Amino acid sequence: MIMTALTLLVLLLIYLSVRERARRRMTRCKELGGLDTRSSPLANALGALVGTAGGIYLSMVMLINFLELDVPNKVQIMGVNMEPLAAISLLMAIVQPFAMRLIGR
Repeated sequence: MIMTALTLLVLLLIYLSVRERARRRMTRCKELGGLDTRSSPLANALGALVGTAGGIYLSMVMLINFLELDVPNKVQIMGVNMEPLAAISLLMAIVQPFAMRLIGR
């Protein structure tokens, strides 16, 4: 039961993050005078989510290597084995648009 609730919570957070990114992109496109006719705001928002998570992940890997820290290869989160840096970077990418809204950017 707890696993199902956590899974639904993660999926809800991803949905809300993608929706916020799409909303921000639509607002930005309207301000610039038009929409890109080749891709949808949802596709752009998903791409931005993955791109942001990837950038955070690469930065964290470089920092870990530079500082020569020991990080476990895998951790189990909600029954799924994941790399801890990947999980943290995805979480940070999900939270990022909400943080941007709070600080007013």
